[in-house]
Amino acid sequence: MRLNGYDNLEGIGMSKQNGMMKRFAKLGLVLMLGSTISACSSSMRWKEEVKLHDGQIIVSERNYNLGGYAYLDSSERTPLDETVTFKLPNGKNIEWKNDFSDAVPEPNSLNHFRFDIVNNVPYLATYPAGCISYNKWGRPNPPQVLFKYEGKQWKRITLDELPSDLIGTTANVIVGRPASSLLKSFYTVEGVNEKNNYISTPEYKTILREPIRSAGQGCGELIYDGRGGWQGPGLFSRQPSKEACFKYCKQREITAQYCPCNRFFK
Repeated sequence: MRLNGYDNLEGIGMSKQNGMMKRFAKLGLVLMLGSTISACSSSMRWKEEVKLHDGQIIVSERNYNLGGYAYLDSSERTPLDETVTFKLPNGKNIEWKNDFSDAVPEPNSLNHFRFDIVNNVPYLATYPAGCISYNKWGRPNPPQVLFKYEGKQWKRITLDELPSDLIGTTANVIVGRPASSLLKSFYTVEGVNEKNNYISTPEYKTILREPIRSAGQGCGELIYDGRGGWQGPGLFSRQPSKEACFKYCKQREITAQYCPCNRFFK
């Protein structure tokens, strides 16, 4: 075995061997520490005032479950899921639940930025949190996903189904989550607005009426492989034939349910 220019460890002085062993021990400690950090989990919770389009103010309670740190130098844990409880003017509560797992094919991973009520019907405006989520929700343009609360559940709606009173309205909740080191237990309307001041991307802050040119830029189409991963369509469409495409799916252990060859070959 050649190591650092030597054929074997016998060619290295004892002091160098000791130094290398110490470095290996430190590396092992770092890797163990990283595994421990990644395995830890925690949560963050706060309440915030939500000012509706008609001037009414309600309160929502938000709770994030968090996983480990993506990297050793990360300052924030990765989000696992979020539950938001909105206290309606009539005193009743409704919930919005969302998880952030990319490894499942079901649409998820949304950040909500506007909650409102029109004619006693709650509405929620969100945007996909990341490229995979954008693909899961069908690559919408405007790149937003809208809901209304109907039959005790959230139902996705089109822009045409959204009340005109809400078109063009801006974020009235904290978009995303505050830094954990700066988290407060309660945010007023002014505090919510202050947290959102830094947002310059229109689709993260305003309910848009028209498609935008930047939708999906830097986020190509992705196809779920059935095993928790995502691949670009070119890996399938560039195959020389339909048979070759199916063979590629088989080699990659992609089941017929997710193999997209019929889409690219007639």
